[in-house]
Amino acid sequence: MRCAWFFLRLLLLAFTGLKDELLAAQVEAHNSKAQLKAEVALNRRVRTVISDLSTSWEVEPMDEARENTRGDTLVDQLCYIGATLRDRVRDALHIGVKRAMAVVCSGFSYDMEVVSHGFVTDISKTDAENEERLHALIDDAEAPGERLAKLFEPEVLPPETSSDGGKGGEDRAMD
Repeated sequence: MRCAWFFLRLLLLAFTGLKDELLAAQVEAHNSKAQLKAEVALNRRVRTVISDLSTSWEVEPMDEARENTRGDTLVDQLCYIGATLRDRVRDALHIGVKRAMAVVCSGFSYDMEVVSHGFVTDISKTDAENEERLHALIDDAEAPGERLAKLFEPEVLPPETSSDGGKGGEDRAMD
């Protein structure tokens, strides 16, 4: 009888330990499930933002049929969008500079070759004086430059989107 009681207690201790391990495993599984749900939701938001960004900049959009888009694919798509946008911004810079030169030369007689080399310094003045003159020219050009830039915006910028992929509007306002 004593041996049976001992085995029963040993079995009870084993079941108690197993029960505790099972409860711990259930809690861990629940936490993992919640984390996985959050990751899936984040993945969907990122795909939506990438798709909206691709659409607004007219970059080849992601394949919407691929519901199980992996993180690596999203990173590749973001890298592609980044490279494409860099190229477009570079092109916009070139267009803007060329158009600004055309505007400057449209009502004045400037040698385009001289203008294309940037600011003209006065060799009779010191570097500090030329630097001061340069800053004064930049300051004087601020308001007219802003007006000229606004004329080119429709040619350079994509239309704004009203996507709810994040807090894009609030974040941009803070920049």
